[in-house]
Amino acid sequence: MPARLLRLLALLQGRREWPGGELAARLGVTTRTVRRDVDRLREQGYPVDSTTGTAGGYRLAAGTELPPLLLEDDEAVAVARGLIVASGTDEAAMRALAKLSQVLPARLRNAAAAVAEATVSLHSSPRTHIDPGLLTTLATACRDHELLTFAYERRDGAASRRRVEPYRLVAVVGLWYLVAFDVERDDWRTFRVDRLTDPTPTKLRFRPRELPEEGIGAHIVAGALNASYRFSGVALVQAPAAEVLARLHNPLPGKVEEVDERTCRVRLGSHNLSQIVAEVAAFEADFTLPDAPELAGHLHDFAQRLDRLRPP
Repeated sequence: MPARLLRLLALLQGRREWPGGELAARLGVTTRTVRRDVDRLREQGYPVDSTTGTAGGYRLAAGTELPPLLLEDDEAVAVARGLIVASGTDEAAMRALAKLSQVLPARLRNAAAAVAEATVSLHSSPRTHIDPGLLTTLATACRDHELLTFAYERRDGAASRRRVEPYRLVAVVGLWYLVAFDVERDDWRTFRVDRLTDPTPTKLRFRPRELPEEGIGAHIVAGALNASYRFSGVALVQAPAAEVLARLHNPLPGKVEEVDERTCRVRLGSHNLSQIVAEVAAFEADFTLPDAPELAGHLHDFAQRLDRLRPP
């Protein structure tokens, strides 16, 4: 709701008057919802005037200073996070966050600004819920170049304590990552934020290093594509690459490779067989797994179980 109210407020600021139906269409809600949202803005002190009739609509009262948007700390960070991820580009995110900053109380501006400065959105919106307080801690350490320690659980369940130079938060294909230089391992590492707990700033500053040559985006994507998964392989699909790419849900860049006009390769990898099944079902085309006999066997077993569901 805070995000929609913010969009409504931005629309009202951008034009002298809005018909109710047009506002509803821009926000993707009903006119009744627009009326309720306008009432909520009024309750928070925003002077929204309305007129009735066929030409009726809404506008902000002229010559009135707008009060701060009343958001809780976690709501402010969540809105900032959503604007960054949904914007598609850092420039668009910063423009939206600049508008957000104008209506946030001063005590929340630093938290929202830290998340904005430290986050890169590569592809799609993260689905994993991350505590806004955790994101704020990580983002602030990135922005302030402050050494950070935290507990981390690897994919295989092994636990460790890490001491890192945090560089960026990255939102990509349903997950949040922290890109950092691991001081004890003397190398760059990528950490899943949902496996990270107890982040503790050390109050020790560091001088930022140069990123790996492939850049932050390629670093994350390569790590995700080349990770050691329980189920993995490369599928040779009898369909154009563009068609397969459009059918996949949130594919990583580089996941689909064109072979020729009618054929492509798709890299598969997951610890969950059901995710592999969902991806190959999305191909909607014949495919083979020439170099992944183990994965082919798992999919064959799954197909046999489905085949037993056929009605007599």
